[in-house]
Amino acid sequence: MDVGLTSVRVTVSNPLKPDFREDLELIVDTGAILPWIPRKVLERIGLKPESRKVFKTIEGKFIERLTSFARIKYGEHETVVEVVMAEEGDVPVLGVVALESMGYRVNPLTGQLEYIGLLAV
Repeated sequence: MDVGLTSVRVTVSNPLKPDFREDLELIVDTGAILPWIPRKVLERIGLKPESRKVFKTIEGKFIERLTSFARIKYGEHETVVEVVMAEEGDVPVLGVVALESMGYRVNPLTGQLEYIGLLAV
């Protein structure tokens, strides 16, 4: 059964200025660690780069991207997480850190997000 891509509508906001926010559609990618949010969106809500990181692409190339910290909200749950300031051509995705920090997982049968709560060790 091929369920295709899962995409969700989230609200991304500035953790220090909650009124600075924007809604956008992200592809859920459990293979991505961090969310990739268009840099233009992050700059519009007042976020500045915090660090620079190197990422390995699916083709095996290495690329550098700036990162910052944003609040991401989906449904009734939210988290503050490090985000990649995606450049033109980068795919906007919701990575596994944000997904799990909000208590969600992708249901393998439906391809939809389901709330399972936060897991303790």
